[in-house]
Amino acid sequence: MNPFVRISAPFVAAIAIAACSSSGASVPVASGAAASQLPLRSIVPQSRMPQWMARGLATPACPQVTGVPTCLALIESKGGASRTVSGWAPSDFQTRYHLPSSTKGTGQIVAIVDAYDNPNVASDVAEYRSEFGLGTANFTKYNQNGQQSNYPRGSVGWGVEIDLDVQMVSAICPKCTIYLIEANSSNNSDLEAAEAQAVTLGAHIVSNSWICYDSVACVDDSYFDVPGVIYTAGSGDAGYNQNGAPEALASVISVGGTVLAKSGSTYSETVWDGAGAGCADGVTKPAWQTDPDCTSRTDSDVSAVAWGVAEYDTYGYGGWFTVGGTSVATPITAAVYGLAGNAAERNAGRKFWHEKSGHRAKQLNAITSGNDGTCGSEYLCQAGTGQFGSYSGPAGWGTPLGIKSY
Repeated sequence: MNPFVRISAPFVAAIAIAACSSSGASVPVASGAAASQLPLRSIVPQSRMPQWMARGLATPACPQVTGVPTCLALIESKGGASRTVSGWAPSDFQTRYHLPSSTKGTGQIVAIVDAYDNPNVASDVAEYRSEFGLGTANFTKYNQNGQQSNYPRGSVGWGVEIDLDVQMVSAICPKCTIYLIEANSSNNSDLEAAEAQAVTLGAHIVSNSWICYDSVACVDDSYFDVPGVIYTAGSGDAGYNQNGAPEALASVISVGGTVLAKSGSTYSETVWDGAGAGCADGVTKPAWQTDPDCTSRTDSDVSAVAWGVAEYDTYGYGGWFTVGGTSVATPITAAVYGLAGNAAERNAGRKFWHEKSGHRAKQLNAITSGNDGTCGSEYLCQAGTGQFGSYSGPAGWGTPLGIKSY
């Protein structure tokens, strides 16, 4: 399978126009923001710029700015949507990660928090699950007040993110119950209300495929720190030293990204160069992190595939296309916790950091090659250095190898 199949015609321009003209594309002022709103590209050094950005390999579904929440989905297919599938599929994830997807997850509630509405999400996930034989979804959509009606206005850009998140949870944990909570906007206060509502509705795991680049104070961390609930968030798509809330919060599992490859029946992974990593300045280092080179919180904790993945969307793009970003890896990781079924026993990413090395080698795929920028060839941006065991900033402690480390 070639996950990088190109399709046809003028898709990138359509994406850019749709993302920037949709009602969800307006950039709200986040009242708690600690950083100025600047174009993301303007603050990423050329030497650290990931290939998707430098070479135009993908188009962001949402405007990429600093200081305020923005979704992390990257649309790779430059030719347009297709009637046929291209990209990595559920069987690839389940096989590579040795997951008990067909037997585990019943009764586990994985909540997804996104902004604005995708009115086609239920039919889109039904088509995705039908294509891959995943059965009927136990899926419910709510607004930020917990109603199954009165949804916010639509956004094509956030709509891509919504479909991606719901489909990735389906791919990993088809037996899980999936709640989508749609915030009224991408303003921090609306997203916080949606976070609170996810917990009120009984979620065991809450997935967040969005970030406030260059700000660890754009949201109130109390909304991401409820005992017994696991929170996952993407480490960002801008490479080394470009991080922010909510993934940078000590109570949240920061999810990095990898590139998946297959030779014959054998899968392998390398660091995705867009995965965020580094020291989250302004966040107190959790007691369970023991690496030597960050006095603050270190990103990320763990990772999953973040490039060349199949998505189905009819709200903005009319079919199948390929996507990337840590917004892929984040709901995948959330769904692995759904399979493990032990969110109440976990303290954010502590287990990954305190696992015995022998156990870790049997329970996580160590990512030993690749980098997400330049940092003096050390573990914060470079995999395989051995400076801090098998850890690297962009890939964390690795990708799933079963569910015992989750």
